[in-house]
Amino acid sequence: MSIRRYEALLVLDVQGKEDGAKEIIDRLEKDFNAEGAAVQNIQRMETRPLSYVAGKLDHGYYVNFIFDGEPTVIEKLKNKLKFDTAVYRQHYQLIDNKVAVQQA
Repeated sequence: MSIRRYEALLVLDVQGKEDGAKEIIDRLEKDFNAEGAAVQNIQRMETRPLSYVAGKLDHGYYVNFIFDGEPTVIEKLKNKLKFDTAVYRQHYQLIDNKVAVQQA
C-alpha cells in the first residue's frame, strides 16, 4: 500500500476542562502515532460553536491533525477514538496527492 496524506478534524469535548486541551491533544498525537500515522502538523483552532447541535454540546474545541499513513490507518483511528470520551466528533479526509508532494 502507499503512504498518503490525510487530515483529521476532531471536535473535542473540553467543557469544564478548557485548560486540559493541550494534554488531550498531546495524548491524541500519541494515539495517532501508535496506530501508524505520522503526524506532520497540528492546527489548534480553539473553541467554536458547532455547525449543528445534535447532542449535549453546542460548542467544542476544534483541532486538525495533518498526517501521513496507509489507507488502513483511518479505520484504526476511527475505531480507537470512538471510545475516547474527549473526542466528540471526528472527520477524515484525503489531501490531494499533488498537495502532499508539494508539502513534503
